[in-house]
Amino acid sequence: QVQLVESGGGLVQAGGSLRLSCAASGRTFSRYIMGWFRQAPGKEREFVGAINKSDGWTRYADSVKARFTISRDNAKNTVYLQMNSLKPEDTAVYYCAADPSNVLSVVPGGYTYWGQGTQVTVSS
Repeated sequence: QVQLVESGGGLVQAGGSLRLSCAASGRTFSRYIMGWFRQAPGKEREFVGAINKSDGWTRYADSVKARFTISRDNAKNTVYLQMNSLKPEDTAVYYCAADPSNVLSVVPGGYTYWGQGTQVTVSS
């Protein structure tokens, strides 16, 4: 089992940047693929991106491609989401998620463990 804690959210102006972190408990972090999702008020939780266990292969939603970057540091049990060129439509609660499979799923059901979320608000 793994516990996830996100941090780094906040209020930023359009065009700005934020870096979210997700710290995982335990000593088996490298055994999990990691994903980032977001949920805006009144909307379903949507895929942002994911990273595989060790070689850094990633996939992204089209809406964030070229603006957001996911990375992980297995020595620090942490995954990051660097968000650049933020837009008001990026406003949401951002969640990190983990799963022991090898599939970088784009649906929430593909992940077993979830953090509590961190709010990101982008003002226009």
